[in-house]
Amino acid sequence: MTTSFLNQVTTQTWTNGRHQVRCVKVIQETWDVRTYCFMAEQPLMFFFKPGQFVTLELEIDGESIMRSYTISSSPSIPYSFSITVKRLPGGKVSSWLHDNLKVGDELAVHGPVGDFNVIDYPADKILMLSGGVGITPLMSMARWFFDTNASIDLEFIHCARSPRDIIYHRELTHMFSRLPEFKLHIVCERSQDMGEVWAGFRGYVNQPMLELMAPDFLEREIFCCGPTPFMKAIRGILHDNGFDMAHYHQETFGATPADVQEEVIELAEQAEVEAGEINVSDMVNVEFCESGKSVRVTTDETVHAAAAKLGLHIPKACGMGICGTCRASLRTGEVDMEHNGGITEEDIAEGYILTCCSKPRGDVVVEY
Repeated sequence: MTTSFLNQVTTQTWTNGRHQVRCVKVIQETWDVRTYCFMAEQPLMFFFKPGQFVTLELEIDGESIMRSYTISSSPSIPYSFSITVKRLPGGKVSSWLHDNLKVGDELAVHGPVGDFNVIDYPADKILMLSGGVGITPLMSMARWFFDTNASIDLEFIHCARSPRDIIYHRELTHMFSRLPEFKLHIVCERSQDMGEVWAGFRGYVNQPMLELMAPDFLEREIFCCGPTPFMKAIRGILHDNGFDMAHYHQETFGATPADVQEEVIELAEQAEVEAGEINVSDMVNVEFCESGKSVRVTTDETVHAAAAKLGLHIPKACGMGICGTCRASLRTGEVDMEHNGGITEEDIAEGYILTCCSKPRGDVVVEY
């Protein structure tokens, strides 16, 4: 073991602002819903309050578009975050994401922001109600409670159009089968129309159904997200029963909030100006001799990031110089390498580097 193993892990923490991220995984949740997982090229701890959202900065058909999506993953898995997107009929952004966004693509995100979260409204007894893709912020909350072994009495009610439209179905079943304090109820609105077998609740949530699923719903902190008619119906039931609406919280899917959009535009313009200020003469050349590819980058970018820009996949696991997975031979040139024990002094002496944490001082040639 070398002394470098004891170095503090050089990992930044996510703060509200503009960040460049890369899509690392795409998961088909249902026939029209996909989850997109993102990571930063440099180690970044994606801490946020479960329930918050991010805003994607996209360019579609030459038009700059911002669209907000709730984070569906949990901050208990901090080195990545996910959004879950339903393809909407005529939806310009959702259709573009489904048709174009793939593993390896980069984009800018802004956030995290949002008042709809479980951290600011702690409670021992919670009721979550979701409709359709409105499950995403509540799934982030449930995953957080599950991963942290929270001592929470949780009733989770999810409404879907049909059995094939139940987002995260297998994961929900797994989570709620392991904790007796967590109870799951799924309602399918029209399973018979689809010719599908369904043994659970059917139709639309009403008060008798709510009383069967969560008899003490008036005693719980309530988090609700879904289509406007769904949330209106829930609020109507609560109002008719004299519920203290200070304990009711909802998130509405819609256009990006105006204040967030203004901030996104300002930060995007700032990034564009900064990018224009980069002097080409200050950039260095990173060549990968085995593939015959090269790219010019700034000295603030890693060798691994340079490879990714060329479509070269150098395997990595930790992204912070611990695991050693991304090791490669440095043929010529010098790098600044801030590793955390993932490479030995002998390997360094032989010319090896960890590409995830090595930034070129000048032109370099890497064996890959």
